[in-house]
Amino acid sequence: MKFFLTLVGLIFVLEGLPYVASPEAMRKWLRQLVNMEPGQLRFMGLVAMAVGFTLLWLVR
Repeated sequence: MKFFLTLVGLIFVLEGLPYVASPEAMRKWLRQLVNMEPGQLRFMGLVAMAVGFTLLWLVR
């Protein structure tokens, strides 16, 4: 459980970092994200998941 909570905390830190480092750029990026087609967003999500699973597999 301790490892899981550590991972969740790390995810929150990494997710919040761009908003703290450059809020103006994040607002611009989020506006662009709203205008994207659902299929493009789905593809980006699948690519991100594949990269994440590959990293996990390589590390394990």
